This record gives sequence, structure tokens and C-alpha cells, in this order.
Amino acid sequence: MDRETKKIAKKLAKKIIKAVGPAVREYAGTELGGTEIKIGADGTPTSYIDQIAEEEIVHILKDADVLSYLISEEVGELKLGKGTKRIVKLSQELKRTDLTEEETPKFIFLIDPIDGTSNAIKEIPAYAISIAIAEVNQGRLATLNDVELGFVYNLANGNFIEAEKGKGCQLNNEKLTPSTNAKINKMTLGGFTKSGTSEASKLVDRARRMRVLGSVVLELSYVASGRYDAFLDLRGSRIIDIAAGKLILDEVGCIITDKYGKELNNVLSIYEKSIVVAANNKEMHQQIIDILNDNQIDVIGKIGVISRIDQDKPILFSAKIIEYLLTNGCEVVIEKSLSKKLLELRENPKLDEIIEETKQAYPEIADMLDDIDLNIDYERLSQELFDFECDMATILGGDGTLLRAQSRLKPEIPIFGINMGTVGFLTEIEVKDTFTTLKEILKGNYYKEKRTRLVVSHDNHDFTAMNEVVVMTNKPAKMLHYEIRVDGGVIEEVRADGLIISTPSGSTAYAMSAGGPIVDPKVAGFVIIPICPYKLGVRPFVVSDNSEITVKLLKKGKSAVFVMDGQITEEADYEEEIKFKKSPKDAYFIRTSTKYFYEKVKDKLKEGGIENNWCNNE
Repeated sequence: MDRETKKIAKKLAKKIIKAVGPAVREYAGTELGGTEIKIGADGTPTSYIDQIAEEEIVHILKDADVLSYLISEEVGELKLGKGTKRIVKLSQELKRTDLTEEETPKFIFLIDPIDGTSNAIKEIPAYAISIAIAEVNQGRLATLNDVELGFVYNLANGNFIEAEKGKGCQLNNEKLTPSTNAKINKMTLGGFTKSGTSEASKLVDRARRMRVLGSVVLELSYVASGRYDAFLDLRGSRIIDIAAGKLILDEVGCIITDKYGKELNNVLSIYEKSIVVAANNKEMHQQIIDILNDNQIDVIGKIGVISRIDQDKPILFSAKIIEYLLTNGCEVVIEKSLSKKLLELRENPKLDEIIEETKQAYPEIADMLDDIDLNIDYERLSQELFDFECDMATILGGDGTLLRAQSRLKPEIPIFGINMGTVGFLTEIEVKDTFTTLKEILKGNYYKEKRTRLVVSHDNHDFTAMNEVVVMTNKPAKMLHYEIRVDGGVIEEVRADGLIISTPSGSTAYAMSAGGPIVDPKVAGFVIIPICPYKLGVRPFVVSDNSEITVKLLKKGKSAVFVMDGQITEEADYEEEIKFKKSPKDAYFIRTSTKYFYEKVKDKLKEGGIENNWCNNE
């Protein structure tokens, strides 16, 4: 919107507020005001006081000199202005390209005439009018990101909040400031939970205070002004309730997302709803998201399939998995490289011979490859890993395949690993257990395990790693000289063949081979392991995962490479620094086994050919 357009929109919004305030106050706390008269367009009961408020809004926009679309709780979606009033379906109206400039509305108004109607009826001073305004871009649907102006007026006490996209927001002309608290046990939490949700109970139990005021937009405003630290609505808030509040929160630097931490950018419509999680800062928000989603059982309907493609065994077995999932009513998406291999295999004139050889070489899957169906449109199901949108990614291969896939998938997609490598510390099951385990997962018998990831920063670029980062010379048989700092303090200067910075997940990989400790994934720490250090007294360090680790190269004339999870390689030169810290986004694994971590490690070490009694109690 240009300045003049915003001026018109603000004038209309303030005129609406000025008219609705007295009209509502006249009926607040009265029997007539609380009389239910119909079911509104959004499917909820409409009280007389709601209708009175909305009539004022419709009257003002109808008589305005500009055309507007209105989305409101009771009437639904209207086209108003220049004396006209017409019911429309906004999604269809916005796609029209046949309107002249004069016929095209300027604004979309999203208005909840009274957010907190029950409070108004009972004269509890927590009810407000909420107005959000977006400019019309004819030819496309509008979303929450198109909202440029937001207004919230507390009809009970006269407090007025005004927000403008990119210009901040004010409460009664004073700048809003959210709280700085980042501790759950000191949190003041507002909102609505949902019966039977254990994750909400865990969150409420940890909070210091819980408030339920019954007005979504006011409570979102309370997060922005520091009265609350966080707000959530697990029932699902209507877009008209949250549109203005979202802009207000965005403008003061608060965080508002859905339950999984995804940005809210819903289409502007009377029918749109979203679960809302809002918090005063990133730290608080991430803690809430973690609590709400840890061990949360979601229905798995869409599954991605990824496989190593250098052997016939995993390619054929992936075809059997795809067939099984489609037969059981799942949506399936396949990595493009796998799809290509499956199509090549299907066209191979020696296909029957390849299947038979695979069955003989791997008798544990022979029965599973009987009657395998390759007549599936794999190309239609294929996508690049970066584009995957699914409830679970099934990965066939060893830890290398899993790490490659994890680095390219969106971090919120949980991973289910089927071991087709040598050891497979990160994978969940062996091939023989595939279909019995998938059956249990589709029934909801699983849990999600969270794993910490690293953010690696160098030369203004950020990378991620889930297992480890190895810093070493790019010239074989040459040592490097490292300075290692933790939170700014030097903990060691060391000459060594290399250096490993490992997460708990990576402690059973290269870090273990280099003499590092095996670390339980629940431990909140990182491990620093010098590889073949010159000084015998140099030992591995375990540091908090809240720390920042900095590695600096001290040997002039010597450069290094740093390798992330064996997948990405970058170069660093003399006196350059590489920084490591905990990623704000964790990785998630689908787990079905109840084996304790150390029992599983012991089994994997034996599978890898290492026999020992380090974990035995005998």
C-alpha cells in the first residue's frame, strides 16, 4: 500500500472502532445482548450483541467511497462500498481478471466485531474488536503475509493497539515491548488447550501461571506487550481472530507459528483456521514447540522413500516398500534418483534374472521379493529431496545414506531408517523386520526421538551437521596447529592430524574410532576430539551444547578442509575461524524399539565385528 492508500484504510478502521464501541457497550451485560439469534457464517452461534457490532461495520464499509471485501464472523464474505453490498466467495472473486479498475476493491478487511463475546455478555472486561487490512492484488489469493495494517481495540477499557507492517506498533501511542523471559518455569501462559492432549498438560505443568481470558486477539496482544510470555490455541483459531494479532507480534519481534513451528501464511478466508503457538522470543518458542511435539503421535499418511542406489538389493526392496505403502492407502513420494533407477530396472530385459540373483544372495528378503510389482508410475511420485513434504521419510541404506538424506530434507520430517549398510547406528531396524514394523507405525505405535544438530559457520556461510564435523589438512601426512575456544576462552592449542566436533549422535561414528567417549543422545553436549595429537596429554573434551566452539588455524601457509557428516566439504585458511553451535532445529527419528541406548550400541558393535564385554554386567 502507498501512503495515501494506507491513510484511507486507517481512517475507515478508526471510524469502525468509533462506531462499534458505543454500540457494544450499550448491550454489554444485558439479557438482550446475550440472546442467541442465529448461527453465523463461521458455524458458531451469533448473539444479538455480535449482530449489532457487525451491522455498524457493514454500514460504514457499504457507504465508503472505496470498494472493499469484508471477512467477518457473522456475515461471512461480502463486497461492500459505493452504496453496494453483495455476498461473494472471496477465493473466486480474487481470481477474477475481468474487473475494471473501478470495479476492483482496494482492501480486504478481516474483522472480528467482538472477540470475547461471552465476556461481553457477562460484562467481564476482556473483549475487543480486531481489524486487519490487506491490499487487494487481483488475480491471486491473499494470505496472512499480505496484511499490512492491524488494529485491536479493547471495548471494555479503551486500550488501542495499532500496527503497520515494517513500521512497528504502539499501545495508546507508546511502543510495545515483549518480556525477555526465556525460562519455561517462569512463564505466564495464556490460551486454549484441547481435552486429552498430554503435550498441553506437560506445558501447563511447567508454566508458572496459566491464564484463559477467552479473547484470542487480546491474549496475542498481551504477548506483544509483555503481560504474557506465550499464548497457544490448540483448538484452532480462525484467521479473522489472529490476522491483526499476528502482525502486531511480528512487528515487536515475537514469534507466532503453527504447532510444528511453521510460519502462518494461511489464505484469507472465513473458513480458514490454524493452531497457534506464540511466544515472546525464539528461545521460549522453541521450548514450547519441543514440548508440544516430543513423543507426539501424529497420523502418518504421506511417506517419502529414499534409498542407496548403488546395489540392486535396496532398489528392489524399495519397490516392495512403495508397493506396500500404496496398497495400505498411504501417499508416497520417491526421491528422483531412486525413481530413475526403478524405471531403468523395470525396462532391463534381464529383470527376472536380477531378481532371482538378489533372492539367492540375500535369502533374508527372498520371500519379500516374490510377486514384486514394478508397474507403478514412479516418475509421477518422484521429487527432489529438498521439496519433500511428508509425515515420515523411510531411508534404505546405512548411516551414510541416512545422513545424506537428512542434510537435504526439511528438519521437521522424521526419519525411519532401514539398515542396508554395515552397522547402521542411526537406523531403526534390520531388513527382515521391515513390514511388521511399518504395519505398527501406520497404526500409530511409534515415538519420535529428538537428536541435536550442529550449525557450522565459516566465511559468512552456515552449514548443518548431525553427526560430526572433521577439520583436517588437505595434504596427506601433514599436521595442523589448532586453537580451540569455548565461549571465548581458549581451552587448548594442539598440533594434530585433525579435529572432530561431534554431537551425541556422532559419538558412535568417527569420534569413537578416534578415542572419544560414547555419549547418550539425551546428554546436552558436544565432544571435541583431537585426531592423533602430538602431545600425549591432550584428551577429548565434552562441553555444553549451549556453548559456542571456535576453531582457529594457527599454522601459516597451511590450509584445512572441514567435512560435515562426510557429505559437504569446505576449505579454511590460516587464521580463519570455524564456529560451531547448537542448531535451533533438531532432527527427529521414528522409533519403535524399546531397547535402551547402550544395549543397542552393544548389539551394533557386535554386528560390526567388535566383540567385547564393556557393556556386560557379567
